[in-house]
Amino acid sequence: MDRFVAPRPRFHDRHDAGRRLGERLASLADEAPVVLGLTRGGVPVAYEVARVLEAPLDFVVVRKLGVPWHRELAFGALGEDGARFVNSALVARLGLEPKAISDVAARESDELNRRVAAYRRVRPEVDVTGRTVVVVDDGLATGASAKVACDVARARGARRVLVAVPVASRDAREELASYADEVVCLLVPSDFSAVGEFYEDFEQTDDREVIDLLVADAHHGDDGDER
Repeated sequence: MDRFVAPRPRFHDRHDAGRRLGERLASLADEAPVVLGLTRGGVPVAYEVARVLEAPLDFVVVRKLGVPWHRELAFGALGEDGARFVNSALVARLGLEPKAISDVAARESDELNRRVAAYRRVRPEVDVTGRTVVVVDDGLATGASAKVACDVARARGARRVLVAVPVASRDAREELASYADEVVCLLVPSDFSAVGEFYEDFEQTDDREVIDLLVADAHHGDDGDER
């Protein structure tokens, strides 16, 4: 007899995950937070969180530094404003040479700058000085990108920084717990292998979708939302 295996997905798509995450975070509305979505996949999730909290939506561009022969495995990340994180233990274990690291960083820096320029044309930076910032992504595998996003938020003057995601690996959750002021995860499965396994629809988020959501959020604010 075949053993029954429960279906993995728990979220229909990033918007569904964002609405559920927003419900978990509803008590934060009293703090008048700013929601910061990691581009690109975190922005649809953050858009829904911002709607639930009636909070301003902004973004932070972070680029994963992927191992040259296995790009999905991050040995670090780059963020806006010069923020950078490198997992030195992983670099040493893999034997990554400085030249390989600098080549990856240069390529990702170019893409980071391109995205910042494209998105800031439609969404000026929201002032987070003295405010609570909720950093939102579609999931945490290693946590490298979220760490850099926290650094960016703090450098911009945030008073308190939370990381909120629909799903995270146990290792990433534990890493972020000592890095952010608070970490909120709807799911922390014991057998985590990839973020996309927990979504029915995990199509890549493109620039057009990010820009459309930023524009749509701005229009909601114009319609009278207190932000």
